[in-house]
Amino acid sequence: MNEQHELYENARKRMQQKKRLYTHFVLFLVGSVFLIALNKVLKVGESFIENWFVWAITLWLFVLILHFINVFFTNRFMGKEWERKQTEKLITKQELKIAKLEKEIALEAKLKTESELYASELKKKGQSSRQFSQRMITIIAAIANNNALGKDNQLIWHLPADLKRFKKVTLNHHIIMGRKTFESLGKPLPKRTTIIITRDTKLEVDGCIVVHSLKDAINASKQDENPYILGGAEIYKQAIDIADKLDITLVHHDFDADVFFPEINLNIWEETSREDFKADDKNKYDYSFVSYLRKKEALSN
Repeated sequence: MNEQHELYENARKRMQQKKRLYTHFVLFLVGSVFLIALNKVLKVGESFIENWFVWAITLWLFVLILHFINVFFTNRFMGKEWERKQTEKLITKQELKIAKLEKEIALEAKLKTESELYASELKKKGQSSRQFSQRMITIIAAIANNNALGKDNQLIWHLPADLKRFKKVTLNHHIIMGRKTFESLGKPLPKRTTIIITRDTKLEVDGCIVVHSLKDAINASKQDENPYILGGAEIYKQAIDIADKLDITLVHHDFDADVFFPEINLNIWEETSREDFKADDKNKYDYSFVSYLRKKEALSN
């Protein structure tokens, strides 16, 4: 019933619009004849502007054309019905965005919960993941004095010595990283098995294993006795509770950054080795290779 009423109202409005246009057209014809008669017969306004009535009729014709376009094009194709459809499209688009955002938030919360549960399981079943599964899970990272990792998804410094060491220690191992870290690398690293953690359930990357939680990433690397976790910051934050070892390149400088490595708690981590190096022509900053092992007493708490 409502649809019939709406159709009737639309038809009535269209008829009124066309009536007004027809009336306007008739007035234009009559008015044009009247203006011509004023000028040619009664000689009105000849001293003012020559052929003034032509300009008046032309301007009026322009207004009539606009009226015609408005009735037969604008109101027909961009009237109330068009506004309603466009509004519905915008609402649907916003609802889809909100639903996608809510899904990402829920998945992020799930991943965080899974990581916390996984860390709790390790503590209950043994003092470390190595004692639990005879594996050494290592976090490898290059950090500054102020724990800076990078900015705009890029490294802030360039240390060839660090890159050379990174290649040496991770070769033939599984390397675990978040999607953004993988994108900063640009491609899978040769002679290593790349595992990408992402909230995007549709992501597929040739030559890589794609998972959706840190726990799944650890399980996917179970054949490797020493998988390496490469970051980024959120992955480091989750992994530092379950890792056995920290393999850190410490750059002796403070940097402006937007992502940072978690604080290394010396009540939990014990420094086991350190190699210090001075800056040279290839490496701009002083740096150190530092290794930490998780303290047994810290894991038993």
